[in-house]
Amino acid sequence: MDPSASGMGSVDPRLRHFIEVETQKQRFQQLVHQMTELCWEKCVDKPGPKLDSRAEACLVNCVERFIDTSRFIVKRLEQTQKSKAGFSESLSD
Repeated sequence: MDPSASGMGSVDPRLRHFIEVETQKQRFQQLVHQMTELCWEKCVDKPGPKLDSRAEACLVNCVERFIDTSRFIVKRLEQTQKSKAGFSESLSD
């Protein structure tokens, strides 16, 4: 993200870095919350003092698939961004 585009062009670089780190933390927390909610709804029928083996296996699988999907999306977005950058460079030549 271009700092000047977000109005942070004249902000102290340490403050800018702090804001970026906090934003990343917030995104990660949102992702964990989303994953927890999704997998809980999918896998836990009746909350109790212990998870049965089916619910535990379902939760593990759900989390692993969620992580796989998130990685896939990030990689796809990176590829798309790189291809757009390459396309823009070829137009300017």
